[in-house]
Order: sequence, then structure tokens, then C-alpha cells
Amino acid sequence: MIVYKYIAEILFYAFMILTFMGGFMAVRSKMLMHAVLGLAVSLFGVAGLYFHLGSPFLAMMQILIYVGAVCIMIVLGVMLGNTPDQLAVKNFSGRNTLLALLACATGFFTLFVAIGQTKFVPAAERIGDMSIRFVGENLLFKYCLAFELISVVLLTAIIGAIILARGGREEVAK
Repeated sequence: MIVYKYIAEILFYAFMILTFMGGFMAVRSKMLMHAVLGLAVSLFGVAGLYFHLGSPFLAMMQILIYVGAVCIMIVLGVMLGNTPDQLAVKNFSGRNTLLALLACATGFFTLFVAIGQTKFVPAAERIGDMSIRFVGENLLFKYCLAFELISVVLLTAIIGAIILARGGREEVAK
């Protein structure tokens, strides 16, 4: 049992590092495709954290919705974004840098306090039956409204992508 505890902690830190490194890659990349890839990696890390904390349904929804929606974002980014040879230009002034650092410090402090006051429970103590029947019943009865709302959001994003793709780049630029 002690070995399992160490493996669980190693997995937690691995998912945490995956999330932060993906987010860093998404923020710091100059090309759109690299930013989207970093976002997808970060969202996979968050899904791993959800699974580790004992919520496999939320982890599956994270992958299905957010990582799946990244594909739509890639299509929209390719259609509407800059070409690969057009790199982002840094536009930082002294005031923008100061505000960005202040926002980052506030967010870091808030997360640090929240994590410090949280009591983490290993996932082994809370994971229930993960059979197809259990997941299906939860999707149909317990989480039906959330699942349907997520479906509507994805449908709206797909319809928006089709409308933007149909118009073409030239009409959007005018």
C-alpha cells in the first residue's frame, strides 16, 4: 500500500508538470499551431488531475469537450489566423509589463493559498465502479443536463466554424 501512495504522488506531480508545461508552451509560442498543441497538452494534464482526484467522469468530459474542442479551435485558427511565416510581435510597454506581473502574482498567491488550505484525499479511497453500465447510467440520469448543455456548446462552435469557413478569408478582411 505504501508503494501505491508513492506512485499516486508521482502521478499527481507528473500531471501537474504536464499541465504547467503545456500552459507555458501555449502562452510562449509564436506560432498558432504550437500554441494550440500546448493548450491540448495542458488540458490533458488537467484531465489527468481530475482522474487522480477521483472524478473519472469529469476527466472523460474534460478530454471529450475541451481537448475535442481544441480541434475546432485549430480549424478556426488556420482559417482565420496568420500564416506560419507571420510571427507574433511583442508589444510590451512598461505599464503592460507591470500589470501583467501584478496579475500573475495575484493569481499565484490566490492559488498558493487555496492549495495550502485544501486537504487532498487519494483517489483510491473514492473511485467507485467504472463499468460501462455505471458510466452510462450516470450520463443518462445524474449528469444529463450538463451533458446536453455541453453538446449544445459544441454544436454552436461547429456551426460557427462552418459559417466562417464558407465566407472565406477575403470577406472577413474587408
